[in-house]
Amino acid sequence: MGNNYDVVIIGAGPAGLAASIEASKSGARVLLIDENNKPGGQLFKQIHKFFGSREHKAGTRGINIGTELLHDTKSLDIEVMLNTEVCGITSDKKIWIIENKERSKEIHAEKIIVATGAFENSVQFDGWELPGVMGAGAAQTMINLNRVLPGQKVLMLGSGNVGVIVSYQLMQAGADVVGIVEAAPSLGGYGVHTAKVARAGVPFYTSHTIKKAYGTDRVEKVEIVQLDSSWKEVEGSEKIFEVDTICLAVGLTPMIELVWLAGCEFTYIGSMGGYVPVHDKCMRTTVDGIYVAGDVAGIEEASTAMEEGRLAGISVAYDLGLVEKEKAEERMDEIWNKLNSLRCGQFGEKRRTAKDQILEKGKELVV
Repeated sequence: MGNNYDVVIIGAGPAGLAASIEASKSGARVLLIDENNKPGGQLFKQIHKFFGSREHKAGTRGINIGTELLHDTKSLDIEVMLNTEVCGITSDKKIWIIENKERSKEIHAEKIIVATGAFENSVQFDGWELPGVMGAGAAQTMINLNRVLPGQKVLMLGSGNVGVIVSYQLMQAGADVVGIVEAAPSLGGYGVHTAKVARAGVPFYTSHTIKKAYGTDRVEKVEIVQLDSSWKEVEGSEKIFEVDTICLAVGLTPMIELVWLAGCEFTYIGSMGGYVPVHDKCMRTTVDGIYVAGDVAGIEEASTAMEEGRLAGISVAYDLGLVEKEKAEERMDEIWNKLNSLRCGQFGEKRRTAKDQILEKGKELVV
């Protein structure tokens, strides 16, 4: 077999792990690739309990979910390559990789699932380049994976789930969160998360943004300013806080570079993070044999990413002829029922509408 695989999955986060398990259970020879030294992606940074229903792991911490998935990959003898970067893929399923930053080689797959996730957005203000300004995800990695406190006094920009969850975890790690700043007039995260932070005494500043960070060798102070209904600064409303860390939780952007290289069609959906690959309900892109799953297919949550991974895995198995049509359709229907359940309610309905836009284009374009 050599460097030839039935399925190569790029990205060993929630979506990639779930996809590898589903495809392997059906008998596919699977290779799972990740650039990090440990699989699991965001799950091992998520020490909080998942929110939702029991079937979506509600009440279970992300790290425990990640451990369960890793156990399944080992029991199935799925081949995993860590510390391996994927430099490019082609429409004929050639994949170029670099192992341990020193050795490159080419591998080939009948099918490719791209589950590369997303990267953190940034925002520019005077002093934004100072040490101590970082993404909220970076701070979460420091405290939950590396056991390093990024700072003693922290200001968080962004009140979505990432902003409030990481704020609470920073406090658990011993930091003082002096405030959470939100440019919009209302908070963006789930009430269950924002309430915990509010009860801990952290003030929220809605209709505010960061105007300037002060410091010489690192952040020493931060100035915030109120915004009016036209998103313009209100003169005289500035407030200054002494902080050593500013965390930015201002959204994510899908990591679509490899999918671009393969020649897949894209569409722009702002609420899903920007440009996302057009795909159908089976996670097939417009290039035959290339699939997507998780945040690369549109920014959502870890629970959704895992379900999309399972969907891509069973879809690949069916397209390889490893699963009968009736069984594949039954399994896909089960997964779609779970996805629709996740995409309900105040926040989920917006994601469901956005995903429907992508799937509608997928009906027209997917091979």
